[in-house]
Amino acid sequence: MKENQEELEKELKDIQQDLEVDTEAAEDSGVSEVEAENVEIVNLKADLEEMEDKFLRARAEIANMANRGKNEREQLQKYRSQDLAKKLLPSIDNLERALATEVSDEQGASLKKGVEMVLEGVRFALKEEGIEKIPAKGETFDPMLHQAVQTVPASDEVPADTIVEVLQEGYKLHDRVLRPTMVIVAQ
Repeated sequence: MKENQEELEKELKDIQQDLEVDTEAAEDSGVSEVEAENVEIVNLKADLEEMEDKFLRARAEIANMANRGKNEREQLQKYRSQDLAKKLLPSIDNLERALATEVSDEQGASLKKGVEMVLEGVRFALKEEGIEKIPAKGETFDPMLHQAVQTVPASDEVPADTIVEVLQEGYKLHDRVLRPTMVIVAQ
């Protein structure tokens, strides 16, 4: 801002010097004082328009910078939990695998119940941050959301491009995919 003010002052001095030269040249050439003043007025109007244009452009640039900064801050706020979620996903997978194991005694059942409670707490916290599972089984295959690792032949019950089985859950944060769902697709 200070640089702009110094630049404008320098340009004003240059304009004043030009006007002095123009006035002297008009006097030397025999042009009347009225004509010289008219030329001076035209020159001043042109310089004023140029300065107004520079001012408006500088103001627009400042507004654009402010908008860019605001948008960047909003994006950072919206996706602030992305890195933490990516680090937690393997732990969630491990908790789900622990729940999939069969238990035969009461101690194992209570341990499994504890793991289930921890998993539900983590899922709730992720949901609060806008992180959710990507729906997959029975859905149409979408390469933006799913990663096909195997195919099986399509049948009458399962049409082509339908997800038959989920091998690993995928997650997304708002509209951004954190990890695609690994699936088996009918072809």
